[in-house]
Amino acid sequence: MKFEEHCQESIELFGAPWPEVHKWLDEFAGQEPYGMRHRHLRHHEEGIAEAGRLFGKDAEAVARQHILSDLKLEGWTESDPFPKNSEHYRKIGLW
Repeated sequence: MKFEEHCQESIELFGAPWPEVHKWLDEFAGQEPYGMRHRHLRHHEEGIAEAGRLFGKDAEAVARQHILSDLKLEGWTESDPFPKNSEHYRKIGLW
């Protein structure tokens, strides 16, 4: 999803856009050497916990929703394992 779409979804679900969380999660998008393969860096349980530490406990739900929305675009389903960390993200074939 695009930044604006993530923010709009956050307004609908959480009452605020939470741009700082979305920018942080996608900080490396499009940058070398990652391109769109940046998600393994923060789109997992460890990334959610770090978002909570950086932006407050409420940011964890926002980060989880951001990640779920992106994973679903990649074909991930609720019956698939949720990535735990960068290594697990790649191991379960999301890389």
